[in-house]
Amino acid sequence: MTKLLEWLFGVSVVLAVWAVVAFDLLDLKVPQPYREVAWPMPLYLLVSFGCYSLATVGYRVATFNDCEEAAKELQSHIKEAKEDLKRKGLKM
Repeated sequence: MTKLLEWLFGVSVVLAVWAVVAFDLLDLKVPQPYREVAWPMPLYLLVSFGCYSLATVGYRVATFNDCEEAAKELQSHIKEAKEDLKRKGLKM
């Protein structure tokens, strides 16, 4: 099962449970306070997901490790390319 299908399945389950509680589709006699809390729940979940995503991205950026060897290798490739272009007559 792909990640997309996993996410779609999870979202559809959450939406189905929300619809049953919010609209009382199965005649469960859900008390009114529960239904009032259920109505804005998708918005709360969306905001929570956004906060989690921002925190995850911030953490990953803060703990991003440097690759010293790769940086040196890239600098040497750039230097070689500049020298090669100078030999071919490109003026910088």
